[in-house]
Amino acid sequence: MYGNFKEQAIEYVKQAVQEDNGGNYVKAFPLYMNALEYFKTHLKYEKDPKIKDAIAAKFTEYLRRAEEIRAVLDGHIGGGGGGDSEQAKLRGMLRSAIVAAKPSVKWSDVAGLESAKEALQEAAILPIKFPHFFTGKRRPWKAFLLYGPPGTGKSYLAEAVAAEVDSTFFSISSSDLVSKWMGESKKLVANLFQMARENAPSIIFIDEIDSLCGQRGECNENEASRRIKTELLVQMQGFDNSNDKVLVLAATNMPHVLDQAMRRRFDKCIYIPLPDLKARKDTFKIHIGDTPHSLTEDDFESLAYQTEGFSGSDIAVCVKDALFQPVRKTQDAKFFIKADDDTWTPSEQSQPGSIQTTMQELASKGLAAKILLPPISKIDFDEVLVRQGPTLDSSLANETILLKRDSGITIRSMVNDGDREADADGRQWRRNGEKEGQRGISTTAPP
Repeated sequence: MYGNFKEQAIEYVKQAVQEDNGGNYVKAFPLYMNALEYFKTHLKYEKDPKIKDAIAAKFTEYLRRAEEIRAVLDGHIGGGGGGDSEQAKLRGMLRSAIVAAKPSVKWSDVAGLESAKEALQEAAILPIKFPHFFTGKRRPWKAFLLYGPPGTGKSYLAEAVAAEVDSTFFSISSSDLVSKWMGESKKLVANLFQMARENAPSIIFIDEIDSLCGQRGECNENEASRRIKTELLVQMQGFDNSNDKVLVLAATNMPHVLDQAMRRRFDKCIYIPLPDLKARKDTFKIHIGDTPHSLTEDDFESLAYQTEGFSGSDIAVCVKDALFQPVRKTQDAKFFIKADDDTWTPSEQSQPGSIQTTMQELASKGLAAKILLPPISKIDFDEVLVRQGPTLDSSLANETILLKRDSGITIRSMVNDGDREADADGRQWRRNGEKEGQRGISTTAPP
């Protein structure tokens, strides 16, 4: 098992050396650090003294190079003066937010959400691969807000963007920007956007942005929180009017708690709904993957109907539980059938050729590797769905989203599929009072 640590370390080293030789020290440094972590873990388990000494020598070599790169980066960032060490420390805190190794998520791994994927490709991929498209007044999008119920794939979409584009990807949460020291949080925000500009093209992904940018003037708001919001507003307004190749992606489950000025900073607000019938069907197929199963197209269709109201995360948990059903059946089986190739599969007592034995008894005879699991069946999913339901609370599912736009208050239900009635630009939605009224959704602004 420990061989995997060495292989992973070598892979990180290859990427680090490539970036190092290209002079891209910002990307090379975290790659070297990841490699060192894997080498350190491998050394704990390595028994061969010669291999251990060789790895220790390489560890020292890569550690020395990582320290040299850190010194270069800190020197480049600071540029001399008393405040240089403080700025270097702040940027060092933000370097961990740079996603060095690209995620394995592909566009095809995200079921449904075609309009959202199209908008993100237009904003993040086209400006990098086809920069000549954006001339004159045609400028790339600067900021996207992804919102919708929990577990619908907002962060997953951001990972897919990071995997597809060749740019520096900053994955930010509130913990990366909030500091216990007065004034440091504001400086972290400023340094984040400055680093993004220096390493352009780049993408800043802020997950759960509502935890940072709630309504200003609330009774429980403190001075540090106000400073973070103000700095974010200033930075986003500043790069919105510049030619910097920086895209801000933000995700939230509660867009109605965002400050109105912050909502205005986003060029597009994209609703990420609960998966529709086709998306649920595709999600089951994606999560089952190449695992042996006996499911037919009709079975997948039936599962999609059975899981109405489930989020993508709920379906992932459901599939994960169902994948263990064959293991449980094998553990509990009292009868097995021996095949011509000497493999054993669990069976019923009434099945011809069944032999009374258990998994433990076969394993004690050295036949553990010969025991095969039965393929996943529709019955396995039915048993799981009996004890599992959607995690999204019904009150949240029926909650309406209020977004302040130039044309006024637009009310959007989190219950509908979100794609059918979205306007082409994904930014504003129909306000057909008669239609919304028929669906039982209020069409008047709240008092």
